[in-house]
Amino acid sequence: MSVTVSAVLILGIAVAAALKFRSLTVGGFLLAALFGFYLASTDAAPSVNQFVTAIVNAAAGIGR
Repeated sequence: MSVTVSAVLILGIAVAAALKFRSLTVGGFLLAALFGFYLASTDAAPSVNQFVTAIVNAAAGIGR
């Protein structure tokens, strides 16, 4: 399945707007899930995975 950058960008903007207006209901949750699903199928997925791993490792090191 080929996902264009514009589809991921539109879903990202919709999720950001839902977070800004604090309207994350079931519909907002589905938007966020779709955004994550489509983002995972782009070339940005390895970079996002590395970023999240770095954040988790940094957070784990804070408590030591």
